[in-house]
Amino acid sequence: MENNTKVRSGQCHCGAVRFKVSLSDGFNSIRRCTCSYCRMRGAVVVMAEMGGVDILQGEAMLTTYRFHTGSAQHFFCSRCGIYTHHQRRSNQNLYAVNVACLDGVSPFDFAEVPVIDGVAHTNDTGKPPRRAGTLRFIRAS
Repeated sequence: MENNTKVRSGQCHCGAVRFKVSLSDGFNSIRRCTCSYCRMRGAVVVMAEMGGVDILQGEAMLTTYRFHTGSAQHFFCSRCGIYTHHQRRSNQNLYAVNVACLDGVSPFDFAEVPVIDGVAHTNDTGKPPRRAGTLRFIRAS
């Protein structure tokens, strides 16, 4: 990985959508979620504040998906279908960015990824977010 973890460039799989992101806390906010959509999507994400995602190319190629309450807005490339980022439901001032779309980064670069309980979402329960577990990647020897 590059040395500067705060500002990264990224793209979808086909390259139609290119973006720059300013990460709120480097890779310290990395996570996965157990909600129905995130569970099926399987992405590892990291946070950027509102205005921290700058679409450099292909904004017209982005399409969105909303479900349940409709407050989270999930963006993906309409050509290749890759999820790039979403505006979070629990904090509308944050975007979650797919680390697999960041240049030079792989979800497998992280030995441990916290998994947040999105099934019992904080906006539904009124309780603080709960960690559901940890996703571990152990390299084969």
